[in-house]
Amino acid sequence: MLKILIHGSKGRMGKAVAACAAAEGDVEIVAGVDAGDSLDPGLSQADAVIDFSAHDAVPALAAACAGNGKPLISGTTGLTEEERQAFRDAANRIPIVWASNFSTGVNALFWLVRRAVRVLGEKFDVEIVEMHHRLKKDAPSGTAQTLAEIVAAERRLPLDRAARHGRYGLVGERGAGEIGIHSLRGGDVVGDHTVCFAGPGERLELTHRAASRETFARGALRAARWAVGKPPGLYDMRHVLDLDPDAAAS
Repeated sequence: MLKILIHGSKGRMGKAVAACAAAEGDVEIVAGVDAGDSLDPGLSQADAVIDFSAHDAVPALAAACAGNGKPLISGTTGLTEEERQAFRDAANRIPIVWASNFSTGVNALFWLVRRAVRVLGEKFDVEIVEMHHRLKKDAPSGTAQTLAEIVAAERRLPLDRAARHGRYGLVGERGAGEIGIHSLRGGDVVGDHTVCFAGPGERLELTHRAASRETFARGALRAARWAVGKPPGLYDMRHVLDLDPDAAAS
């Protein structure tokens, strides 16, 4: 029986993880903590920690997991560079699976987008559109950010200069090196992501739509099972799903 502590247990994703754990039967939630709660004694009892919380809680959580030798699986997005560094530092001591999206389908999308960029070449303009529920606080979504990072890396572009977050007014013609990123918010949309490759005379669109948070929760539990017993390192879902066997832990 895999014993899990949920960090961010009162949030939508924390509740989804608890529900999926109960349904799957081989996982026990030994503790659920939220903002202001102590990690003890649940942390000492857990085999791993699953985190869906606020970005500013990441440094303390990563340090606590590292200090107690507990693998950390985190889907928290909107991290600052300092908060990302907290993951890197802790990953010197424990395995950490950090992913902007734990869905198997979305990670297949990442894989497909990487290869589409290579196949289609630079004559195809890339635009990324994401839509989420009206209560989502960060934009763009972590998944859209990951998609943009994939495109930028494949094209050897600095994302901070290539990204165009929406357009308004007389912005001029689209630059060849632009990566458009557009965020829509409304209703109760769980998460839609489309990557549009627009080239001369044709257009390719790759889309993933999530109908339930269960797909993310199942992926997080799968990552937790995978991480227990792994050596220290910063991993993502490519490693868990073996989508890129040559990818080394950061």
